[in-house]
Amino acid sequence: MVNRMDEIKRIRKDVELFAKNIKEFESIKINKGEEKIVQMAKNYSNDTLYYLEKQDKLTAFGCITYAHGLLDAVRLLHKLI
Repeated sequence: MVNRMDEIKRIRKDVELFAKNIKEFESIKINKGEEKIVQMAKNYSNDTLYYLEKQDKLTAFGCITYAHGLLDAVRLLHKLI
């Protein structure tokens, strides 16, 4: 069974990975539609931290997972993964 602290550590680790992956976009050109998707991903990542503060781990995990999915879609288009 995973304890409460392990869940929070897992979410924070995912937030750190998101921050690492988002830096890839500093060196490539993306179109306006992709920019919108990347911004949405950033917003979901920020929502993750908000929900962590509220102790809503389930919603926080959902937010960071969705943020990764959005970001990965654009990363795939640019052959970054």
